[in-house]
Amino acid sequence: MTTSPTLPKFRQQLILAVLMVCSLLIWLDNTVLSATLETLADPVRGLDAGPAELQWATGSYTLAFATLMFTAGALGDRFGHRTVLATGLVIFAGASVWAAYAGDAGQLIAARAAMGVGSALIMPANLAILIWTFTGPARATAIAISSTSAGVGMAAGPVLAGLLLDHFWWGSVFLVNVPVVALALVGIVMLVPNFRSPTPRPLDPAGMLLSISGLAALAYGLIRAGQVAAWSRTDVWAPIAVGLALLAAFVLVELRIKVPSFDPRLLAQRAFGGGNAAIGLLLFATTAVTFYNAFYLQGARGFSPMEAGLASLPTALGAILGAYLGARLVRRWSLRPITAPALIVAALTMGAYGFLGLQTPLIWIEILLLVQGLSISMVISPVTAALISSLPLERAGAGSAVTNTVRQTGSVIGIAVGGTIMSIVYRRAIEPSLSDVPGSVQDRARVSAEQARHVATAIHRPTLAHAADDAFIHAMHVGAAWIMLIGLFGAAVLVIALRPVGKSTGLVQEPEYDRGGSRSVNGATPHSRADNQPAREGDDVSSH
Repeated sequence: MTTSPTLPKFRQQLILAVLMVCSLLIWLDNTVLSATLETLADPVRGLDAGPAELQWATGSYTLAFATLMFTAGALGDRFGHRTVLATGLVIFAGASVWAAYAGDAGQLIAARAAMGVGSALIMPANLAILIWTFTGPARATAIAISSTSAGVGMAAGPVLAGLLLDHFWWGSVFLVNVPVVALALVGIVMLVPNFRSPTPRPLDPAGMLLSISGLAALAYGLIRAGQVAAWSRTDVWAPIAVGLALLAAFVLVELRIKVPSFDPRLLAQRAFGGGNAAIGLLLFATTAVTFYNAFYLQGARGFSPMEAGLASLPTALGAILGAYLGARLVRRWSLRPITAPALIVAALTMGAYGFLGLQTPLIWIEILLLVQGLSISMVISPVTAALISSLPLERAGAGSAVTNTVRQTGSVIGIAVGGTIMSIVYRRAIEPSLSDVPGSVQDRARVSAEQARHVATAIHRPTLAHAADDAFIHAMHVGAAWIMLIGLFGAAVLVIALRPVGKSTGLVQEPEYDRGGSRSVNGATPHSRADNQPAREGDDVSSH
């Protein structure tokens, strides 16, 4: 890799390793939680959490993550990305301990939101440090290497969760974050300079408030629809309408700010905006189908947490292979002919959940998960590298925050919509089987298949448990069809976004480099300093 003009190559590699540990932490947490959902829903072993509470346990984290990242980018530009990264890690570790000892679902939701705050500080700073550390072609290589942490986290997370859940209580899956944070903090203090922008951006409290309240109201309305099984109620459509209005106001406010933390103008550019929209739709679909898969394997199929974790390994293997394969194929044939078909295949694998049943051979599930992980990674990794490489260096924090905010927004809406579709369809499917059971049992059985199985065991009604399994499978089939359509729409968006215009494909082209290894934008290097060096801790950036 090309050596940075300011840091020795060996130190660059160590910094990359530290950043991968930080990224691994976030991916581990996401996959660990997915494997724990079934246990959290259990009235005996977990918190007796209903579907809406589980949606919020996932959604509160993603909501905080999505709406605070662009503010975190501005904080990094102002106070230094190392400072923000270390602060995020400390918050993440403290919130992990809180989540581990949560006494009820409400406390867990609050702790998960705090973990999302920590992640929001970690992710933009992590990417900004990577961009500041590496120059020239080494930057794209470093981004590709860093992206492998996602595959490692996807592989290790479910297995680690299964091991812990088989031997300890559910809170242990959150405590595992603490030693990883300690390791990352040691590396940050010893190796990472405190890079910061020479032109700090102002903070944006109005934008932060509007985005948080808008997304929260929208997610509440969508999740509430699943609880009441109706869209016409005021407590469903009113929060959705308010959320959309607040998000529209957020965009208008950001457009009026001279130096916005979240710049909607970037999304107005066809390649950058369309590429991000396509990835957002893909993550919408991926998050929803992952939510389904957790309950399918452990609930409907009866796998133990460890068995479910091992069964999910093909997804991680596919993700690791897909990142490598996608990068090589894109270099040979360009971005559009590789990523658009891969996104179509990913959408079709999600639709294939509509063919899974209670007796589907495990080998077919494993093949499906392998292809799904492979195709998703062949989209996310190359498109991410192309979009990030298109960002001006001085906008590293803000630009990467735009990209990550769109993705996390797709995830939070995906878990809300996917879970709501499942809840509504499940309730309608289980209703005919509840006519001859007591009223209190009916209420519990309508909440979720997990609750129905538990009360069926308590009152010795195995037929109710079978009916709950059948209702869940039907709900998963209906949800999978809708998720597939969302994925296919994302593929169409990506095809349009990457459509070449003349000889240029827009922002997703590989950047050009001058002989010194600095990236050029229209013939000029993006560095703001006269000496072509990033601002460091102790520099007087006001003079540049």
